[in-house]
Amino acid sequence: MRKLTDFKGFLPYISVVFLNAFVDLGHKIVIQNTVFKVYDGNEQVVLTALVNALILLPFILLFSPAGFLSDKFPKHQVMRVSAWAVVVATLLITFCYYQGWFWAAFALTLLLAIQSAIYSPAKYGYIKELVGNEPLARANGVVNAVSILGILLGTFVFSALFEWMLIGAELSSSNHIVGKIAPLGWLLVGLACCEVALTYRLTQKSEGRPDKRFELAQYARLGYLRRNLAILQRRPAIWLSIVGLSTFWAIAQVVLAAFPAFAKASLGETNTLVIQGILACTGLGIVLGSVLAGRLSRNYIEIGLIPIGALGLTLALFVLPGLDSSVALALCFLLIGTMGGLFIVPLNALIQFHALPKQLGTVLAGNNWVQNITMLSFLGITVWVATLNLSAAWLLGAMGFVALVGAGYTLFKLPHAFVRLVVSFLFKGRYSINVVDFNNLPAQGPVLLLGNHISWIDWALVQIACPRPVRFVMQREIYHQPLIKPFVKLFGVIPIAKGHSDDALQEVNKHLQAGEVVCLFPEGAISRNGQLGKFHSGYQRATQGLDNGVIVPFYLHGLWGSQFSRSSERLRESRAPEGRRRELIVAFGAPLAISTEAKALKQKVFELAAHAWQEHSQGFQSTAINLIQSAQRQGGQAALLGARGETISYRQLLVDALILAKNLKGKRLTGKSVVIETAAGRDFFVAHMAAWIAGVTVDLASASGPRIISEPTGADADEIALAKPHAGLAANFILTLLPARLLAHWFGSPQALHTAALRTASGQAIDHRQLQLNSKQISDVINTRADDVVGGFIDGKNPFELMFSLIMPLFEGLPVVHQFDDESLLTVAKKVARSRVTLMCLSPSLLAQLPEQEEIEPIMFSALRMVISEFSSAAVRHATVFEQRFNQPVYLGLGGSPWVPVVSLNVPDALDTTYWRIQRGCDKRSAGMPLPGLSVLVRDHQGLPVGSFNQPGELVLGLGLAALVSEPEPLGHACADKTWLPLDKKGELTDEGFVVPAGD
Repeated sequence: MRKLTDFKGFLPYISVVFLNAFVDLGHKIVIQNTVFKVYDGNEQVVLTALVNALILLPFILLFSPAGFLSDKFPKHQVMRVSAWAVVVATLLITFCYYQGWFWAAFALTLLLAIQSAIYSPAKYGYIKELVGNEPLARANGVVNAVSILGILLGTFVFSALFEWMLIGAELSSSNHIVGKIAPLGWLLVGLACCEVALTYRLTQKSEGRPDKRFELAQYARLGYLRRNLAILQRRPAIWLSIVGLSTFWAIAQVVLAAFPAFAKASLGETNTLVIQGILACTGLGIVLGSVLAGRLSRNYIEIGLIPIGALGLTLALFVLPGLDSSVALALCFLLIGTMGGLFIVPLNALIQFHALPKQLGTVLAGNNWVQNITMLSFLGITVWVATLNLSAAWLLGAMGFVALVGAGYTLFKLPHAFVRLVVSFLFKGRYSINVVDFNNLPAQGPVLLLGNHISWIDWALVQIACPRPVRFVMQREIYHQPLIKPFVKLFGVIPIAKGHSDDALQEVNKHLQAGEVVCLFPEGAISRNGQLGKFHSGYQRATQGLDNGVIVPFYLHGLWGSQFSRSSERLRESRAPEGRRRELIVAFGAPLAISTEAKALKQKVFELAAHAWQEHSQGFQSTAINLIQSAQRQGGQAALLGARGETISYRQLLVDALILAKNLKGKRLTGKSVVIETAAGRDFFVAHMAAWIAGVTVDLASASGPRIISEPTGADADEIALAKPHAGLAANFILTLLPARLLAHWFGSPQALHTAALRTASGQAIDHRQLQLNSKQISDVINTRADDVVGGFIDGKNPFELMFSLIMPLFEGLPVVHQFDDESLLTVAKKVARSRVTLMCLSPSLLAQLPEQEEIEPIMFSALRMVISEFSSAAVRHATVFEQRFNQPVYLGLGGSPWVPVVSLNVPDALDTTYWRIQRGCDKRSAGMPLPGLSVLVRDHQGLPVGSFNQPGELVLGLGLAALVSEPEPLGHACADKTWLPLDKKGELTDEGFVVPAGD
């Protein structure tokens, strides 16, 4: 996630925002404090309301000119000219201070307000130009926080200096007071000059619209006002956001005007610093709320905060009039501010998100106009209430009822925000939601969201990620459930039935024609193996006749392995994060033509999956720490099963690996390569674990250099012999109970994810990131179970076989029966039968030889649920023979060296007994579908994607984020963009996404 400070010009911009707020508040506080010192009761309330009205009036009268200037000229220039205007205004204000002209200084508040009215649309419009859509909510949170911080510090600094300068002075009149504090004017001038200097560091982000014209006659006839208000009301999301903001700031104005009189009457407080300090808690709360809203809106707009803020604000306002201590009042104002921050940040972000770029200045100026006309109206009511001699406490209580009505209206008009509130409440404790490429969501127009269906709560995740209301399509059987129907009907869910989908698709078409967002899951059912199922083409009928609109593909990552998915119980347990929240990712792809066919759409979703998985890997710990944590979780559970039923636990394996890692570290092998030439089983596993804990690359290609062996021979100075198994019970427990991070650094040397983990036969390396990702991808797609036992009968130098037989079991904590492929075939079968092996990985030689061994009976393989081997033309033939001989299908996969160990894999078909659908996971002539998080593309001899499916070409691998892949040497013309990596294999893709490599 990119930091806001990484955007060029953001720091000067934020500094300008701060200084502008600081200076504006400085003068206002001087005037308000003078009123507080000289006047009492309702007269004080009226004058306080009047000074606030002077600030609001220009925002009302200059609504159209301010929006025009912000749209016509580059926004940084508007801010620069406004800053010069502040210098002129503060010089005039300083002159009035020294002359003792209170009422003139009072009136000059209007001049500062005119500057603010012109400056405000440019200030808020510049945010989107500076950072774009994705961090828009975060940026608004920071801008709000900094603005309020300027207001807070301005309030505190000028109130403190005001009181200090009046110590011992006779407060005979308002003119006398401003004369005493006149030096404060030079502070205002100096800060205004600093603001001007900073505006010259703002970068130009737009050209403006020099052709735009402003006609005074039309302005005088209110033509601009009517047109601009029509623009606001044309977009319900913008208009509702403005209504919400206006209500909040109107309530705030009344509270600010009434509270000093309330405090003077209820608390007997006359010190302006105390009064302003209590009110400043509101600003502090807005800062806290704004920062919190920005953090909770990570890369998207969290509109679920809107009802939270509205309800919290209502509660605080009802409590306020009954409080009778300064501390309680300060805490209550802090709560009001915090709830206000949660309320206004997503609303401001929604306005900027939905506004068209060419209308952004007009929309933001309109936002100011509506807010200020509402605030002015409320201040008028405040003055009227004061003339009726109703108390300030009564007025504060009335604001609670206003807030209650506003909260109810918010929930009524934004029901999807309420859903997000409920869902977010249920999610936030267990899930962290990250939205990738939020910028790909159009702010207006028809949008058809199409993506993978992985769990029962996919709809909630999509709605949380999308700031626009989303209509979903749901199976009719679920829709008509008595407890569900009232709820889904309220939110416009569209029911659909298999074989009777025409009405539902026509309904979808109608809502798209109306410019709405509709979400469909083209698979038609929740995945049963974590893979993408067949994408049905029914959605294409729903797009017929659309003149505009787009398809936005999406991919949901993180819910496979949750309790809401159809994954195994063991996978759910292993994917449950310890002490932290599970990360869920919603990745949006670039908009596609509304006519995009299902086959092409599925390929795009495959590519999005790669992007989402690589984003997920940003939170990975080092391989060393992950291996240690996995072993600690398993503890005394079996890691290795012997030929006669003996076991080695993960605890024992970890202790032995730590001891060898310390030895490797002591020999200064960290960052270097080592060859592993040990016996099978315990020694082989310990050597690999130790190497990765010590930060050593395992070399599968070389026959020279440092070697790890089982028994010392003394023939080679580079050999490193394994120590005997460590049997100390106390040491075992102590070492395995210490924190994994401490053990990793003490015994080993954790390496960065981009460093080499395996060096392949080609001499290139597979890094630690891809090693961990590939392990998770394999575990997900084979849906590991509690009773799984892995049988690895391999040659020990093949990355594909190592992934299934060693790497994935170590990360996932599965028991393994391990043997090299040069041992007795009958021994292999006996080990499989005795240990009840369920997942068996075979080298090509064993796959060919086992069916030829007459002593091996099919019943010896009865516990198997998957037999896995690497794809080749010979392997296809041998797999057929193996299945005929043992009645066990063989699932072939494609190796991805030197980038990843495994690219694709066939898995068993899955039957949905509810709707009687089959999710295809296997095509026997293929190497399976790309693993979740990987994508494969076919390119022609010119490096361009082939025109259709089932067309041969060069296979290239997509990992999503090119920057995360180390590039040992140039990749050639076909992959010069580094996004697609050559597999050095020819083949084709079927229309369902299966990879079919060409014959050897």
